Amino acid sequence: MAKSIFPTLQSYYEGTRWDYRWVWGVRSTYALHFGYYDEQATHHKAAVANMNKVMADLAAIKAGEKVLDAGCGVGGSSIWLAQNRNCTTVGVTPIESQVKDAVRNARRQSVSARTSFLLADYRKIPFEDGSFDVVWALESVCHAERKLDFYREAARLLRPGGRLVIAEYVRKQRPYSEENEFQLRRWLNNWAIPDLDTVSEHAAHAQKTGLVDFTFRDITQHTMRSILNIKEHGYKWLPMALSLNKWGIVSDVQISNVWGSIHQYHALEKKLWGYGLLSARKPN
Repeated sequence: MAKSIFPTLQSYYEGTRWDYRWVWGVRSTYALHFGYYDEQATHHKAAVANMNKVMADLAAIKAGEKVLDAGCGVGGSSIWLAQNRNCTTVGVTPIESQVKDAVRNARRQSVSARTSFLLADYRKIPFEDGSFDVVWALESVCHAERKLDFYREAARLLRPGGRLVIAEYVRKQRPYSEENEFQLRRWLNNWAIPDLDTVSEHAAHAQKTGLVDFTFRDITQHTMRSILNIKEHGYKWLPMALSLNKWGIVSDVQISNVWGSIHQYHALEKKLWGYGLLSARKPN
């Protein structure tokens, strides 16, 4: 494999900002995440919006509720929720450029009055206990070194009866053989993901933090088009990216991102991970 570095979370998202905008279509979708494909959502833009709908329906989000968008990216889910569920959202991200993009995107969509965005770590958010009806995490929990830390903060921030909803990559099992662990790491390291937890580990985190009614639904098949698309983008752009890297036009972080796009698919082929919807509730 060509030279690559393992980026930090900040260097990964700052370094791949334009790649996501122009290759993954973020400039128009505001979505860095995979899409949920079904009979109604048959193309990328519709599918990434549909993921928001599926999560919002699972959490039964109602008008007037307050939602924490934990790991908000450039604001896509917050904007969708404000427009389609008429709720108030607070998005948090540790990436400075994402905060600026999210504020700009919300202004363009005329939802600035119902959305706000903060530069913050979702494991330690400057809000009082019980501040939110819903904590929402779309492909963001994976970036936590310890997923339990995220669950603890979510449980603290939820009001009694509040709901947690997550869309996330999950390990199929732990441990793996050395060969399989290496294959998984070839993807995760390049996308600044420390590790993935199993479904049972997520369930244990929910239980430890006092959350109840934990559920999990495997939706890997609904995200396969996204998984394949990003793999195909990787193979398409890798030769050019490697060439431009020699001239200093494409960075090592961007090269890492392309390799990760390829290796995520090969790890899936070996059934090392899947994509799921998780939910839980804070007792009344």
